[in-house]
Amino acid sequence: MEKHNVFPDEERKPQFAGSFYPADPLTLTKTISQFYYDVEKKDIDGDILSIVSPHAGYIYSGSVAAHGYKLLEGMKYDIVVVIAPSHADMFQGASIYNGGAYVTPLDKLYVDLDLAIRMANINPSKVYLSTKGHTGGSVDRAEHSLEVQLPFLQIVLGDFKLIPIVMGEQEMDVCITLSEILAGTLLGKKALVVASSDLSHYHPAAEANMLDSIVLSNVENYDPDGLYNAIAHGRCEACGFGPIITAMLAARRLGANKSEIIKYAHSGDVSGDNDAVVGYMSAVQYKSRAPKTYTIE
Repeated sequence: MEKHNVFPDEERKPQFAGSFYPADPLTLTKTISQFYYDVEKKDIDGDILSIVSPHAGYIYSGSVAAHGYKLLEGMKYDIVVVIAPSHADMFQGASIYNGGAYVTPLDKLYVDLDLAIRMANINPSKVYLSTKGHTGGSVDRAEHSLEVQLPFLQIVLGDFKLIPIVMGEQEMDVCITLSEILAGTLLGKKALVVASSDLSHYHPAAEANMLDSIVLSNVENYDPDGLYNAIAHGRCEACGFGPIITAMLAARRLGANKSEIIKYAHSGDVSGDNDAVVGYMSAVQYKSRAPKTYTIE
């Protein structure tokens, strides 16, 4: 594999606009703005380093996603890393998009190719530059779980450079390697890591709540190992457990010491059909601003 296999003029066009979310820029802006207007911003007393966000169609998971992204109002990040699972394409390790930009109906998001090269040079057997899981075509298929995060980020943050990553494998060794690469290359930068994941799929609502509570508990307790073990033993489900674990580990290495659930819901809360639902979670990892203590002599 070539270490500098990048194509600055290539752009990843939107492939799920008009299905997962509105294709018209004005309608898309109004839709996301309404989500933000309708949810209450939770106070986080700390520096936000990573968030977890769902990736279903906006009609189902958009409100849950907005609860998490609303935390970022008024903030500025130079780099946003979005880590998504691959649903349709099977490939080794994790793929960092090697083109110049991801395009949404709202605008282009330029990839920080210099940073992407640095990341891909560290352990290229597990994390490398590629179109796998990104572009769609004869070899690989496009992934929705990364694309749907981007308009939310564009509305709330404005301008930033993007590092788009799709995980073809979600084993713990890949999560650890990717988290170490992220922490090492993002240290000292104003950066945010976004993990894209839904939770349980197509269970009755009561069963989904039970399964999803295990994910919520491990995330709230900041226990990525516990989450991986629960997933491995079939006690819960999350299609993007690898991105969640990677984000938690990377944020911890960058100084995060708190993890908090912001919102949980399932598709039945919107559709009214509780026979087979999909679970959604927004969560945040941050470095808390602990109050100073003083000793009185």
